[in-house]
Amino acid sequence: MTEDKNSDLTVMLSRVEVLVVDDSRTLRRILIRELNTLGITHVVEASNGVEALAMAREKPPDLMLLDMEMPELDGLGVLQEMAKQSGVHHFPVIVVSGADQIEKTIACIALGAEDYLPKPFDPVLLKARIFSSLEKKRLKDLDAVRLQQLQEEKQLLEMEQMKTEKLMLNILPRSIAERLKRGEKNIAGSYPESTILFSDMVGFTKMSSEISASDLVELLNDLFTRFDKRAELLGLEKIKTIGDAYMAVGGLPIPRSDHAHICADMALGMFEDLEAFNLNRGTALNIRIGLNSGPVVAGVIGFTKFSYDLWGNTVNTASRMESTSAHGRVQVSPSTIALIEDDFLLEMRAEPVACKGLGDIQTALLVSRKP
Repeated sequence: MTEDKNSDLTVMLSRVEVLVVDDSRTLRRILIRELNTLGITHVVEASNGVEALAMAREKPPDLMLLDMEMPELDGLGVLQEMAKQSGVHHFPVIVVSGADQIEKTIACIALGAEDYLPKPFDPVLLKARIFSSLEKKRLKDLDAVRLQQLQEEKQLLEMEQMKTEKLMLNILPRSIAERLKRGEKNIAGSYPESTILFSDMVGFTKMSSEISASDLVELLNDLFTRFDKRAELLGLEKIKTIGDAYMAVGGLPIPRSDHAHICADMALGMFEDLEAFNLNRGTALNIRIGLNSGPVVAGVIGFTKFSYDLWGNTVNTASRMESTSAHGRVQVSPSTIALIEDDFLLEMRAEPVACKGLGDIQTALLVSRKP
């Protein structure tokens, strides 16, 4: 064990570079010889403080042995300059000083010098001070590496969190996603006023049998992306797609009084989107849409795959409005008619519409916004 430790120390010392700064060539030679004796062979020297600063800026050493008394720029002056220059003073400095320079030595320590070595220096003390300074530097370097690793891991974690939040916002309304992030469970609420929009493709089944699966998915993604952008612009909340069906709601999770109006605008706009889609793709798809207004219950279900969904008779009626609508038209229930008839042109159907489980309902077809 001791042999391994000594071997590691020898390897470490062989890689260390020390800068010896002294105006006396003789003292530099003595210090270099002692360093070589310790196994430190990479030694550079400077004859004054100005030269030492230039060398440290170009290539910072692992350790500097700095004489206190020098012409032009003494040891204290070197440390003062290093303190001014950001990024230069990140290696240990051992000040070599005479016994009568204690005040300057204290000032050097205050400026960041790691230790001091009195003149005439003792080889045993020199060895101890050098080993101590290099070990502190090694530990600081390790801390710096660990800190850098932690920062990188933090950045990766933040990126993953951003991806997770973005994915969650694609699945859930923002206000619901925020509640889930805070750790809430069993998120549900009753909304007395809302409007549900259901749409379904006409001609989709036939087309799906004539093209590849990847092309089919790409086409649906293109069309539904157009719908998603319109829903976001109008302030609707997309609930889900089921095959070629599209469901959205106005008035929740944030209540708003014009929920029926924005759903009517959405329905009319979906035909504009479909027309542009067919022109661009060379297809002839059509849709039918149903709208119904009323109270709903909304909440998050699922454990590994969250889903924000709606329940209640209002939802069922909206689905019936879609399934019994005419191709290329928007069928509107009586509750929605009452909310939008002042602002939209409606075409009352000649006969009540038979809706499974609901009986006959007098509905209307949405034409356009009133001029």
